[in-house]
Amino acid sequence: MQNKVRELYAGDSDTAHRFRYGLLIFDVTTILFVIATSFTQHGTVVEVIDALFGVVILTDFAARIWVSTNRMRLLTRLTTLADVIALLSFLAPLAGEGLGFLRILRTLRLLRTYQLSQRLKLDFPYFRRNEDVVFAILNLAVFIFVMTGLIYATQHKVNPQIRHYADALYFTVTALTTTGFGDITLPGTTGRMISVLVMIFGVTLFLRLVQVLFRPNKVRQPCETCGLVLHDADAVHCKHCGQVIRIETEGQT
Repeated sequence: MQNKVRELYAGDSDTAHRFRYGLLIFDVTTILFVIATSFTQHGTVVEVIDALFGVVILTDFAARIWVSTNRMRLLTRLTTLADVIALLSFLAPLAGEGLGFLRILRTLRLLRTYQLSQRLKLDFPYFRRNEDVVFAILNLAVFIFVMTGLIYATQHKVNPQIRHYADALYFTVTALTTTGFGDITLPGTTGRMISVLVMIFGVTLFLRLVQVLFRPNKVRQPCETCGLVLHDADAVHCKHCGQVIRIETEGQT
């Protein structure tokens, strides 16, 4: 039984790939659920669905620990924190609604697993050609979601300008883009420090996205001699060492 479960998480069969895609769809569904319910009063139905999501995530978390060959290493990874946060946000709502948006960290962790990222490259040519752009957009989106949740969690009870998630999201985006309309501000030392974090890290991630969008397209093909990974799409030789490289193409000219 343990070997069968391990195959689902780390194997290369069609069943394993479908299973990991299923986990990704589940994670995206939980994020959409958080967004859809963030502007409503959380009643019994929402709390029950939250609990059910939490049970699924707990089961997934326990299964990965069970099949791991190095459990201590798994538990001490920073990426494991994403699952712990997701569990808390679903199973311990008293920890604060702001944790809801932190569930996107789990989706980021899943997308960055070797097995799923490799499969996405095989199944989706766009992902293979634009991996850097996809992850730059994803990193920026995760940052916006996390900061929106943090701002809402720390401000909605003390700041009348932050009434719901839309206000928190609006402030995050205006601060990140350095627009600064001034109609919403975060008072106090805590508010100012959060604003500084949004501006410094947000602008950095935004510039990274601009860089990968406007940088000449590169393809990933490790050079067997020097290890250089990124090359021009029409490159024949490695610019670093001159070794002939064979870049896989789809047959288009």
